[in-house]
Amino acid sequence: MTTKASSEEAPRDAAAGTTAEQSSTLPGILLCVAITAVAAGLQAIEEHSLGHPYVEALVIAILIGIAVRTAWQPGARFRPGIAFSAKQLLEIAVALLGASISLQAIVASGGALIAGIVATVVAAIAASYGICRALGLPARMAILVACGNAICGNSAIAAVAPVIGAEARDVAAAIAFTAVLGVLVVLGLPLLIPLAGLSEHQYGVLAGLTVYAVPQVLAATVPVGLLSTQVGTLVKLVRVLMLGPVVVLFSLIAPHLPGARPAAGRPGLTKLVPGFILGFLALAGLRSLGLVPDAVAWPLTKVAALLTVVSMAALGLGVDVRVLARVGGRVTLAVTGSLVLLLAISLGLIRALGIT
Repeated sequence: MTTKASSEEAPRDAAAGTTAEQSSTLPGILLCVAITAVAAGLQAIEEHSLGHPYVEALVIAILIGIAVRTAWQPGARFRPGIAFSAKQLLEIAVALLGASISLQAIVASGGALIAGIVATVVAAIAASYGICRALGLPARMAILVACGNAICGNSAIAAVAPVIGAEARDVAAAIAFTAVLGVLVVLGLPLLIPLAGLSEHQYGVLAGLTVYAVPQVLAATVPVGLLSTQVGTLVKLVRVLMLGPVVVLFSLIAPHLPGARPAAGRPGLTKLVPGFILGFLALAGLRSLGLVPDAVAWPLTKVAALLTVVSMAALGLGVDVRVLARVGGRVTLAVTGSLVLLLAISLGLIRALGIT
C-alpha cells in the first residue's frame, strides 16, 4: 500500500512542481510585459508625432526597466520570470529572426559590393574591439559594442549577449550608449552629403553601412531621395545577414574568453553552436528557398520583435544604474570612437569601389 501510494503521489508531485515553476515565473514575465506595453505605447506616440521611431520600443523598454530598478528592486517572486524573459525569450526571438532573411535580393546587388560590406563588418568588429580594449573595457563588453557598431546596433548586441555569457549590466550599457549615438547618426548623417560631396547612391551605401537599425535607415534616407532609401535598405540587409555567421563565430570563441568555465569533454554541436542559432540559420535557409512564405515570415518577425522588447525590459530590470555610471565615460568613448572609425571605413569603401 505504501509503495502504491508513493508511486501515485509521484506524478502529482511532479505536476505540482511544474505548476509551481510556471507560477513562479509568471509575476516577472507579467512585469516585463507591462513595461513592454508602455514602451510600445510611447513608440506609437513618437511615430504619430514625428513620423519615425527615432527611439524604438526596444530602447525605451530597457530605459524604463532601468528606471524601475533604480526606484524599486523587484522582490524574489519576480526574479525567476525576469531571468526567463532575459534569456530564454531572447533566444527564441533570435531564432525567429531567421525568417526575415532572404538571400535572393542580396545576391542580386553584386559580388563586389557584397564583398565590400562583409569586409567592412569584419574590419569594424576588429577595430572596435581594439578600441574598447584599449580603453579598458572587459572583453565581453568590447565584443558587444563592436558587434552592435558593425552590424545592427541593439539587435546584434541582444543576439551576441547570450552566446558570450554577457552580464545584464554590460548588455544594458552597450545598448543604452549605442542607442543614443544611433539617433545622433540619423540626425547628423545627411550633413555629410555636402561635406563629402556624396551622390544619392553614395549616401544610400553610407547610410546602409553605418546606421544601426532598419527603421533608422529609412529615417536617414527617405528625406534624401528614393534611390538612397532603396540602396540603403539593401546594404543594411546585407549587414543584418552577417549577424548569423558572427554569432556562430563568437559561440566558438566564447569558451576561451576570460572567466569562461572550462568544458568537460568534447562539446557537441549544440554546445559549439547554440540551439537558437541553429534555429536562426535553419529559418534563414528555408526562407531563402521559398519554403517560408511572406504570410508566415511576417508574423514570425513581429513575434521576434515583441519578444526582444520583453527581453530588453527584463535586462533593464536587472541593471543597477550606479554600475552604468561607473563605466559610462569609457563606454561612451568606445562607442563614439567605433562609430567614427566605421564612418571612415565606409567612406573608404565607397571610394575604393568607385561608387558614383
